[in-house]
Amino acid sequence: MSKLQKEDPQIFDLVEKEKTRQREGLELIPSESYASAAVLEALGSVLNNKYAENYPGKRYYGGCVNVDAVETLCQERAKKVYGAENYHVNVQPYSGSPANLEVYFGLLEFGDTIMSLRLDNGGHLTHGNTSNLSGKAYKFVHYGLKPDETIDYDQMLELAKECKPKIILSGFTAYPRIIDFKKVAEIAKEVGAISMADISHISGLVIAGAHPSPFPFTDVVTTTTHKTLRGPRGAMIFCKEELKEKIDKGVFPGMQGGPHEHAIAGIAVALHEATKPEFKEYAEQTVKNAKALAKTLMDEGLKLMSGGTDNHLMVINLVDFGKGKGVFVEKALEAADINVNKSTVPNEPSVPYYPSGIRLGTPAVTSRGMKEKEMEITGKLIAKIVKEFAPTEMPESKEERNAKVKEFKEKIKENPIVLEIKKEVNNLAGKFPVPGIDS
Repeated sequence: MSKLQKEDPQIFDLVEKEKTRQREGLELIPSESYASAAVLEALGSVLNNKYAENYPGKRYYGGCVNVDAVETLCQERAKKVYGAENYHVNVQPYSGSPANLEVYFGLLEFGDTIMSLRLDNGGHLTHGNTSNLSGKAYKFVHYGLKPDETIDYDQMLELAKECKPKIILSGFTAYPRIIDFKKVAEIAKEVGAISMADISHISGLVIAGAHPSPFPFTDVVTTTTHKTLRGPRGAMIFCKEELKEKIDKGVFPGMQGGPHEHAIAGIAVALHEATKPEFKEYAEQTVKNAKALAKTLMDEGLKLMSGGTDNHLMVINLVDFGKGKGVFVEKALEAADINVNKSTVPNEPSVPYYPSGIRLGTPAVTSRGMKEKEMEITGKLIAKIVKEFAPTEMPESKEERNAKVKEFKEKIKENPIVLEIKKEVNNLAGKFPVPGIDS
């Protein structure tokens, strides 16, 4: 990065600091992992310079012969790696949220009904949260969880018969159990709805066979291309051939202009990497690591959503410590160089910005080569932080909450317990290289 260092030393310095942060800490945010050096090279290539509105063979710009080939190759690889040869795939969405909205926009009219899982039960903002465009433009009806905090498919069917949705959406952002895509597709077919799966989180696991696939049952499948897939920031939409025209128009000209061909090239590289035996090993180990981490946390007395995990993520429910404690645990862990994200829990008693849980997962640490032994060590360190700082008192008023969190964030950096755990974390992380940085 010598040219960046010379041209803009401030940005260069920040990039170097981020490299250090990624090396020295444990990245346990389940939506994050590491792109390879090859993916990063594609992202930084001259493909960034090319505008290419519309689709291969029918662009609005000249000079697209090479980007046409890149995008077509990406589509071919995507269909092959997911076993979705009978589907159409659009690889142009800029990210997962636009991809979901483009599906709705392409297939529905404003005000149409969609069924999904509520945010605090593990759904995503674009699955109908009222603060998101999806919840404002469409009518969402939410199916729920059983007492064991797993999907209630019987309720899904009864609700679908009652509200007659145009789309039934499965695939979630904070749900730790196996999803029965075939059952969802059958329910959708019974009521004349389109079945849609958002597999953004489990995409890499699906490719490797570490989680059941939504293909060939599901009508529309969206996925991001980072997370467990370990590609660049981007997204893809798969659909049955009969929906191709509507989906493509929903993306362009519906919601996007020129595609980011450098990102599409990076996606193609990640898809190629996903065909290799070591990718399957990584995906399988990601699940093993998640189960080991979950077991350690529960053995330490912590409560997990649904009592464990079947995939790469888990949610620690902190309600027993009082509502809204996720932010304190997140900040304390961050000060110890363990990165997670605060998360809502089923039937969340607090507000979304100050939720009562934390979400964590294993794709990034698995990509560094860590296994069950390291997860046991990490789980015990996390439990120590939780028990020490989750009991922190949370004021009721918004102003007092904000002040309390700000004060906590500053003071926690010098806490002796946090400093001791940080030392252990840095020592553990230093034993494992970071893909894309060290290898």
